[in-house]
Amino acid sequence: MPLYFAYGSNLSSARLRQPDRAPSARVVGAASVSGHTLSWCKRGADGSGKCTLAATGNRGDGVWGVLWEIDEADVDRLDAIEGPGYERIEVTITTGNQKMSAFTYLARSTHVEAALRPASWYRDLVIAGAREHGLPAAWIRRLESEPVGDESSA
Repeated sequence: MPLYFAYGSNLSSARLRQPDRAPSARVVGAASVSGHTLSWCKRGADGSGKCTLAATGNRGDGVWGVLWEIDEADVDRLDAIEGPGYERIEVTITTGNQKMSAFTYLARSTHVEAALRPASWYRDLVIAGAREHGLPAAWIRRLESEPVGDESSA
């Protein structure tokens, strides 16, 4: 079964397991990808920033997320949902002391705007997913420190 590395809103079990996404999703565990940082610069349909990975080339940089096992049919569903603004890529992730390959999604360059900020609801969804899966406290603090681009966060 394919392995999927989620680092944004699909950290949330309830969101990922929706019928139009990946209802078969089963948690493998917390995982990270090195050589990247988390960026909120992918332009969403609502004009706010969504998560993407940004390659740094520095192995000391990393992004935490969740490794999921999903049915092959759900890969097609995820491609349809994520496809307009993201492309599916393969990444090497670390879970525990093990390295393995998984797919994830990276924002297409045509959908990236450096000045974007996430909406508070979106940032809060990512944080809730990180908490749900017990990602490191330092990572959750980093997510919480991300400024939002709407007045509803005040």
